Amino acid sequence: MQDIPVVDLAASTSEAGALIDAACRSVGFFAVTGHGIEPNLLTQLRHAAVDFFALPSAVKSQISMARGGRAWRGWFPLGGELTSGMPDGKEGIYFGTELSTADPRVRAGVALHGPNLFPATPDTLRQLVLDTISGLTSVGERVLEAMAVGLGLDPSWFAKHLTKDPTVLFRIFRYPPAVPQRLDSDDRWGVREHTDYGLVTVLAHDGTPGLQVKTSDGWVDAPYLPESLIINVGDMLEKLTSGRYRSTPHRVRNQTSGDRYSFPLFLDPGWDTTVVSLPGSADDLRTNSGFNPVRWDDAAPLAWEGTYGDYLTSRVAKVFPDLFSAL
Repeated sequence: MQDIPVVDLAASTSEAGALIDAACRSVGFFAVTGHGIEPNLLTQLRHAAVDFFALPSAVKSQISMARGGRAWRGWFPLGGELTSGMPDGKEGIYFGTELSTADPRVRAGVALHGPNLFPATPDTLRQLVLDTISGLTSVGERVLEAMAVGLGLDPSWFAKHLTKDPTVLFRIFRYPPAVPQRLDSDDRWGVREHTDYGLVTVLAHDGTPGLQVKTSDGWVDAPYLPESLIINVGDMLEKLTSGRYRSTPHRVRNQTSGDRYSFPLFLDPGWDTTVVSLPGSADDLRTNSGFNPVRWDDAAPLAWEGTYGDYLTSRVAKVFPDLFSAL
């Protein structure tokens, strides 16, 4: 775990905060232990995901994203999501905070808000997803508390200013094996180089290799520590700190045998929240020698002005352009 540090969330907040601060200044990725998520929950979730993705496409399409409307919830097939304008080598299901149709935001047609779409089979998936969203959100909140301390802020700073009503999104992804004869082709990439959009991503996965992180020394494989979770920095956290923290590019390279399953949760600012830079953070950038201001996509999140909801919509629209144009 030389390139990606390990942080024990069961340690003191100040100790964890110092380690998180150092990790976010350099690689922008770290693993956490002591997070309190029961391994059996993620094991059951993976089993249910395997059962779902093994179903015929005609059955899975009963919860297709086209049926989710503006909520952008549901299943998409292999190649149905784009990164940098190219189809990804994965299929998945989009979830988020469970909202009823009576919720004012749902009635107003706010994008990415609404009820989730759950399959009839397996019937266990619904509760497993909701329990996992709850558990991983709690982990993300603990990470932000420690991070606030590392930034010299009150532990509750994020909860008071950015995540009082957070945007919470959750995904289940299946990465099928690549064709060995085509390892140099685009088929090898489960997800091409990208960054995440919000504050922190809390990633659970099955331990199968494939996740790669871009460091100052080039691309490195993210190692797997059993029962750990991976945390990475998003664009809005980079903006908040004026680049002191890195929204690090990463990608997934499909393996030559077996499926890879991952379960990322995105804990992001409130939809109507405007993220502004912390006072003095631009001056502090001088201490972050590893920061590279040249982005993979030529975007400029540090210069973004507007709500997080507008930023997120502008980014996700490029992931599912056909779905976006139909809304």
